[in-house]
Amino acid sequence: MINIVLFEPEIPGNTGNIMRTCVATDSKLHLIKPLGFSLDEKYIRRSGVNYIDKCDYTLYENIDEFFEKNKGEYYFLTRYGHKTGDSFDYSDASKNIYFIFGKESTGIPKEILKPHIDRCIRIPMTDNVRALNLSNTVAIMTYEALRQQNYNDLLRDEPHKSKTYIED
Repeated sequence: MINIVLFEPEIPGNTGNIMRTCVATDSKLHLIKPLGFSLDEKYIRRSGVNYIDKCDYTLYENIDEFFEKNKGEYYFLTRYGHKTGDSFDYSDASKNIYFIFGKESTGIPKEILKPHIDRCIRIPMTDNVRALNLSNTVAIMTYEALRQQNYNDLLRDEPHKSKTYIED
């Protein structure tokens, strides 16, 4: 299973977008407090559209509680990583894979990253930007793992119109 972990997220719109991505990809979301917003905020609802109630998520008091309750393969997204997301094998859908993302302003603290330096990932980009948007980064990593898993049971055809909609 693919798990998305947000360490102390600050921007409600990003979290709403990520909730929508989790619903679309059948991924589980883990939110580590403190949050920079209330989960009831209108911004989360707007960016998550009508999908938030379908999002499987768990809220944790701190990172220690998260690590205590979740076992699997951890990958840390950070601009300080030296490996790319495709450097790892996520093809075994029976494994619990956790992509851990830091808060928008400062990322994941160095003391959390240091013991896991071999699992720190950086998405390649130019030197014109410091980092990509959090919700974009989550989508990139989630779909890389799903690509390696042949997209599991996700629909390949649009379910609300006919399969031949474009051709009609």
